[in-house]
Amino acid sequence: MKHRIFFLNALAAALVLKLSGAAFAGQAPGAVTAPDVPVSHRDRVYAAEQFSNTVSVTDPADNRLLGVIRLGDPSPGNFSPLYRGQVLVHGMGFSPDHKTLAVVSIGSNSVTFIDTATNAVKHVTYVGRSPHEAFFTPDGKEVWVTVRGENYVSVLDSTTFAEKTRITTPAGPGMQIFSPDGKYGYVCSSFNPETDIVSVADHQIVGKVKQDSPFCPNIAATPDGKQVWFTLKDVGRTQIFEAQPPFRLLETLDTGPITNHVNIVKNANGMFAYVTVGGLNEVKVFRTDSYAQVATIPVGNLPHGIWPSGDGSRVYVGLENGDALAAIDTLTNKVVAQIPIGQAPQAVAYVPDAVPDGDGTQNLQPLGVAGNTAHIQMTSTGGGTNTSGNAPTSVALFDQGLLQVLQASVTGLKPKQPYVLGLSDNPDGSGVVEGLANFMTNPAGSAIVNAIGQIRQVVSVNDPQAKGARRYLVIAPQVDGKLGAVVQVQVL
Repeated sequence: MKHRIFFLNALAAALVLKLSGAAFAGQAPGAVTAPDVPVSHRDRVYAAEQFSNTVSVTDPADNRLLGVIRLGDPSPGNFSPLYRGQVLVHGMGFSPDHKTLAVVSIGSNSVTFIDTATNAVKHVTYVGRSPHEAFFTPDGKEVWVTVRGENYVSVLDSTTFAEKTRITTPAGPGMQIFSPDGKYGYVCSSFNPETDIVSVADHQIVGKVKQDSPFCPNIAATPDGKQVWFTLKDVGRTQIFEAQPPFRLLETLDTGPITNHVNIVKNANGMFAYVTVGGLNEVKVFRTDSYAQVATIPVGNLPHGIWPSGDGSRVYVGLENGDALAAIDTLTNKVVAQIPIGQAPQAVAYVPDAVPDGDGTQNLQPLGVAGNTAHIQMTSTGGGTNTSGNAPTSVALFDQGLLQVLQASVTGLKPKQPYVLGLSDNPDGSGVVEGLANFMTNPAGSAIVNAIGQIRQVVSVNDPQAKGARRYLVIAPQVDGKLGAVVQVQVL
């Protein structure tokens, strides 16, 4: 009788696991055979924040920001020739044992290695011009850093953190990820229309995949070792190819303007690719077997980095123009939480069991000025919206003290045309327009535009620091070197 009771109890427990989705093991970047890790207070969600130069640390069990790891100072303090901190904190990866976070800072050409249990900086390695992303090989022995401002992947020893060799690629390697078995590294390009497949054992290029455009910012491999997905930010597409020789291109999806990052989720419903589409303020969800789109999830302004929990029950999305993390339940594809974090989050990493013991709050600091941001929408002069029904352009003004970094996520313009983001005397764009930033749209008619100055004080309503007459953000085309008629204006 005891044996029968034990069998029935075990069967009931297995059924509960199956119904909850917890029995469907294997989340990227691990193998499909790896066990799921249920969400707990031992897990951490990290986001690399480009304008506050911080790494935010969130407890996913209650979706609570614990604090930030401050790697550098805001502007203009980081302009000093004697400045020693990091600039443009951007990329992120973690070790297979979940004990080390690797954080790339584009402006200071560095990889900062952080102890996940204590949030302490263990080492800083400086590499070539404008690195973009860093990730550990599945055996944990190497860290590959794509040096996007040059033409190579810097291969670091994961014990000494020193560079041991370089893998030459076409100029502008954007990101690398590895096959779950550790045999291949997949390196897409941000400057050339080519993804290279590299043998991890000998660092030799063994295959190439043609990209539809030169600008790939992000790449992900499915945990079953069968597919690789990469995004094309300039043309708004996502492409999929076979993860094994002959690395055949499988599918091309039109995902939308400012297609940012992609990641893979496995749950009770199957395996899915989640793609952040910054120009639509959405995450789109596709099956990996049929490539059919199964969900569109509104998440907030300019979604960028994305990473699943250790059991695939959630994905976390960094909102670049929203200063927040959006938590998505993957079985319902609904946003279940939004957590305020630092300025302009880029890469996101979910690290299961990052803190085996204790509360893991050592060396964390409060957000401070990094939590201060003003948000503005811009619409076409005819009042139009994008395909999601939103105003086509979102603007964030990230406080740096008295100054702000302006970032506009611009959509709805003509492709490959010069424009000016400026300040107008009048809300309809009439009168004098003073230029803030010149920019060129990409093939999807979109762009990310930046400027710096005391901008909030003149464009925001009821700003306590406002001085003088109010002005208004506008976008106008450049025609023969002169400003044409205004095509987008600030929403009042």
